[in-house]
Amino acid sequence: MGASDASIQGGMLLSGWGRLRDQIARMTRRDDAEDLLHDAWIGLAERQVVADNPGALLARAAANRAHDAYRRERRAGTAVSIELAAETLADRNPLQDEALIARHRLERVRIGVEQLSPRTRQIFLMHRLGGRKYREIADELGISQSAVEKHIARAMVYLTDWMESW
Repeated sequence: MGASDASIQGGMLLSGWGRLRDQIARMTRRDDAEDLLHDAWIGLAERQVVADNPGALLARAAANRAHDAYRRERRAGTAVSIELAAETLADRNPLQDEALIARHRLERVRIGVEQLSPRTRQIFLMHRLGGRKYREIADELGISQSAVEKHIARAMVYLTDWMESW
């Protein structure tokens, strides 16, 4: 085959590039059919391979590259499922309006806590923010555990009413 024959076949092959790409995508079920086909084309062109049916040769070379890539991905563990990719790409941050509403609620709670009596506020914050147990608070403040329970209950009732009336 002469140089003019090769250029004619190359031109015919390029006119069917989209058809070959679609065929490779169907054969391999991969999203990178265009890249596989291009790599196969470059490889065959570098070796100056001459074939009776260049389209079939190119399709087989691209399919072989796809199989090699699949084996490499399996061995390396880089094959990523769609669910994992979606999980990785998903933004877990709250929406801006949700964050704004949460800030307003937090500010409302802060104002409500400031309106508690100093002793009730102290006990409530020791328990809720400090994570302290009723017995620990009672021992530290020198009051009964029952008194701590009453202060916490009073704070909870007040703050619940305060937030509901918002």
